[in-house]
Amino acid sequence: MVGLKKIPLFNLLGQTAEKPIVLWHGMGDSCCNPESMGRVKDLIQKSLPGTFVYSIQLGKTVEEDHEAGFFGVVNDQIDFVCDQLAGIPELAGGFNAIGFSQGGLFFRGYVERCNRPAVHKLITFGSPHGGVTDIPNCMSPSDLTCRLMRSMVRYGAYSGYVQHRVIQAQYFKNPKNLQGYLKHNIFLPDINNELEDTKNETYRENLSSLDAFVMIRFADDSMVKPGETAWFWTYTEDNELVPLENQSLYKEDWLGLRELGGRLKFLVSPGQHMQITDEFFETQIIWPYLAAAGYDVYTRKSGSNDSGNSKNDIISNSFNSISTSGSDTAATPRLIHQQKQK
Repeated sequence: MVGLKKIPLFNLLGQTAEKPIVLWHGMGDSCCNPESMGRVKDLIQKSLPGTFVYSIQLGKTVEEDHEAGFFGVVNDQIDFVCDQLAGIPELAGGFNAIGFSQGGLFFRGYVERCNRPAVHKLITFGSPHGGVTDIPNCMSPSDLTCRLMRSMVRYGAYSGYVQHRVIQAQYFKNPKNLQGYLKHNIFLPDINNELEDTKNETYRENLSSLDAFVMIRFADDSMVKPGETAWFWTYTEDNELVPLENQSLYKEDWLGLRELGGRLKFLVSPGQHMQITDEFFETQIIWPYLAAAGYDVYTRKSGSNDSGNSKNDIISNSFNSISTSGSDTAATPRLIHQQKQK
């Protein structure tokens, strides 16, 4: 039976975006892949005609951009993006940011560290905000760059050599070696304001200034471990999975997340990591967060399947994962507290 399906009237009314939009892709992807970032851009511009959409590119070529998703120093890449976006006239009045997988984590780093031009709404899909306990496997066995990354991580994720060369090691958080993580990880402990000696007030001020921070996790995520890291959940040394609201990071408001209050959103996207349907992206992201005011008017019909399992996936990368040195979090974790979905 054919049921009602919501399609906003904005396509008929010439609806536009609230702000320009900037995309930051994830591992194994590139700025200009027509099947991923290119498709996202097309979907936004189809829904919101005339919208300026920019996709971040690290390096002079698409090949260099792909490689930068595996090798480099995240801190340097964020500095590069700060300079890159500051030179784009269309973004001078600020923009809304969408980060995919690790790109969402790095976009948060951009907001905390420079935020010029300013991000108004930050939207992250399956991003490892709380770190990962496993290093992702390669999307394609023929991806030599990814295979090299995996080989280097086996050398030791917290060694100086790997930390200053492998991107994924810089957000690896081994719950069995939290002291090693705090001492040797060159990116995530700082960006999460976890270092005991000092708390960066600028990070807190910048993140709490967002109009909205929307964090989406994938219901069946098996690539990013734990999948709840997309909501800042993290493991303890005793293999307990701690929700954000039970962490000192939130209770003491190291990053301004508590100050955000109702501007901090928790969403769930059906399916595996980075399997985002057009339906979900349109109804849960474009209309509520990217379109100009007045998005509550709908009228369309379609099939009765509203589960988000459309065959039209924006991105459908399949990943597995391998354990890194010292990680033994494969056992079923114990939940300290089940956070209510907001």
